[in-house]
Amino acid sequence: MRSVSLAALCVALLAGQDKPKPGVDRVALEAYVRHLLAVIPEVQVKIDDPKPSPVPNLEQVDVHFIYGARIQDETFYLTKDGRKIIRGYIYDLAQNPFKEDLDKLKTSLSPSFGAAGAPVVLVLFSDFECPNCKEEAKTLRQNLPAAFPKDVRVYFKDFPIEQIHPWAKPAAMAGQCVFRENPAAFWQFHDWIYEHQSEITPDNLKAKVLEFAQTVKDLDGMQLGRCIDSKATEADVDSSITQGKALKIDATPTMFLNGRRLIGNYPWQNLQQIIGGELNYQKTAQNAGEKCCELKVPNPLNK
Repeated sequence: MRSVSLAALCVALLAGQDKPKPGVDRVALEAYVRHLLAVIPEVQVKIDDPKPSPVPNLEQVDVHFIYGARIQDETFYLTKDGRKIIRGYIYDLAQNPFKEDLDKLKTSLSPSFGAAGAPVVLVLFSDFECPNCKEEAKTLRQNLPAAFPKDVRVYFKDFPIEQIHPWAKPAAMAGQCVFRENPAAFWQFHDWIYEHQSEITPDNLKAKVLEFAQTVKDLDGMQLGRCIDSKATEADVDSSITQGKALKIDATPTMFLNGRRLIGNYPWQNLQQIIGGELNYQKTAQNAGEKCCELKVPNPLNK
């Protein structure tokens, strides 16, 4: 279910009409949304057909903003008379507020670190060429194991933004080659490539990765090179990208902490507070006997 708040402000869409027509007037809606969100003329606006929403008497209308290869999605809710729209999130108090995203998150066969079965699961969508991702990676790797050794499990998902980062996807594919050959070595690759981010170019990526391989025990450089040349892991990376798009990710890093979406580079102090708050919430919910809001990402490590 696309969650958007009923408390959000309803605004008149077709206020000037005496006899409103049911359905969606795409011309009027596009003009209204462009004005509401200050959408520049160069951005194409595509409006889907209305479809049933979780709330009676409201229809869901998905709007896509397209600029070159970039797409950003918004969901609006339209009254049946076509006169008012709601922008926000609708929540069902009987369900986990992050259920929609949790249902889309798949962590099987993804690189991970931290305690198996931890009460907090953090799924990170990242890009190896992204400077903010580099800083977030450093924050997570340096602080999480020490501060929450038994409480947090981190899963890494590739989301290279190819339009602005020319070597991000090849690097993601190389990382998956490392993971296939030696899963434990992935995190060495992860730390190494962010540390050397400024030295890497599209032309020298493979050579640099093979230099890295020479420093890692139980990593065969020849096998790794064949994997890179054959693009054997491209489907794995594409699958991760597809999952990210289904989650409407349009920036990196984007994290899901027990389903809670966190966009951008979070300073450790802020992230520590969020994790602490999540742990406290779970204890409170358990003590109160609540069972509606168990926050776990499905994965094969959960027994």
